[in-house]
Amino acid sequence: MGRKRVIDQEQILDAAEKVVARDGAARLTLEAVAEVAGISKASVLYDYKSKQALIAAVVERAVRNDNAFNASVTASLGEVGSPAIRGRIAAAAQPLPEEFRATALNLCAALAQDRELRATVQDNQAAIVKQVLDTAEYPRGALLAYLALEGLKLLEAMDLYHFPARQRKQVLADIGALVEAK
Repeated sequence: MGRKRVIDQEQILDAAEKVVARDGAARLTLEAVAEVAGISKASVLYDYKSKQALIAAVVERAVRNDNAFNASVTASLGEVGSPAIRGRIAAAAQPLPEEFRATALNLCAALAQDRELRATVQDNQAAIVKQVLDTAEYPRGALLAYLALEGLKLLEAMDLYHFPARQRKQVLADIGALVEAK
C-alpha cells in the first residue's frame, strides 16, 4: 500500500498566489511555489504539470471564490428585485482585500497575455451578464449598473484609482440607482 498524500492543493494555490503577488505571474516558477509552500517541486508537479496549469488553477480558484462570495451576499439580501445585480453591488461594498491586490494586478497582466487563460474569465463574465439580465426587473438599467460596477472594481484591481471610503459608498449608491433605469 502506497503512502497517503498529505499535500493539500489549496496549500499549493495559496503559495502560488503569494509568488504571483511577489514576483508576477510571468516570473512564477514551480520551484518558488514549492519553496513558499514548504514542499518539493515534485509535489507541485504532481498536481500541476506546468507553470501555465498552475496559473490557470489560481485564476479558476479566484473566479470560483468571487462567485461564491457574490452568491452568499446575494442570498443574504433575501427577496429583492433584480437580485443578481443587487447582490453584486452589495458585495462590492467590501473592496478587494489588501492582501489580494498585488495578486489580482499580476493576474490581470497574465490574462492580458494569454488567450486561453482569459477564456475562463470571459466565460464567467458571459454567465454573470446573462444572470444579471435574466433576473433583472429592468435589464437595461441592470446592465448599465453592472458595467459601472465592473469599471469601479477594475480601477481598483488594476491599482489605478482607489476611491476614499465615503465617496466609494456614494458611487455604489449611484450604481444601485441605475438598476431601476428603464
